[in-house]
Amino acid sequence: MAKAHTPTIMPWLGIGADAFAMWTDASLVIGMRAAKVAAGGPAAQRELGLMITEKMQAAAEMQAAAASGALGHDMAGAAAKAMAIYAPKVRANRKRLAGS
Repeated sequence: MAKAHTPTIMPWLGIGADAFAMWTDASLVIGMRAAKVAAGGPAAQRELGLMITEKMQAAAEMQAAAASGALGHDMAGAAAKAMAIYAPKVRANRKRLAGS
């Protein structure tokens, strides 16, 4: 009887670190966006429009990657590729909102 393949933990350590970094950036983006929206005015309206547009574009990009097979066929690879799609966008928003 063949032994079932068990995935190694090593790829998941890097994916976990990347996910934690993205989670940290996302938390900051949420806070900064909330403050901007709470201030109101034209800047708040622009930020809300940008947020909706970005989310729709990111979702479409992820769906296209999944449908085309670009995410691969193993869970660790798919998770890493999904992080590579989302994390740079979240990081860019954090930098933009922080003014750096």
